[in-house]
Amino acid sequence: MTDAKTRIDEIVKGNDVVLYMKGTKSMPQCGFSSRVAGVLNYMGVDYADVNVLADEEIRQGIKDYSDWPTIPQLYVKGEFVGGCDIITEMTLSGELDTLFDANGVAYDKDAAEKIRAANG
Repeated sequence: MTDAKTRIDEIVKGNDVVLYMKGTKSMPQCGFSSRVAGVLNYMGVDYADVNVLADEEIRQGIKDYSDWPTIPQLYVKGEFVGGCDIITEMTLSGELDTLFDANGVAYDKDAAEKIRAANG
């Protein structure tokens, strides 16, 4: 498991935004992954996607790495942010915008507002 932890650590720390998900950002393979990828894609966030279905060591390793039992998992600037429910709540409350702003992550503020307006 050390090899998986090392690979995960390099990806998490080597990218500003990383989404560990089932599938890819262009072809999510579960509803929760699709929701988070959809938010990031719609907001124009540049992020690395890691398909946990392609590697069983990574699939289990990411759960151990974050001590979080579910996938997807979003990381911003090396820090674990949360899974689908947390990202959804943060998007709707504006907390995700604040997190991106504080960490210098570019995103479309108008798109973020449209998400909130459509779900308000």
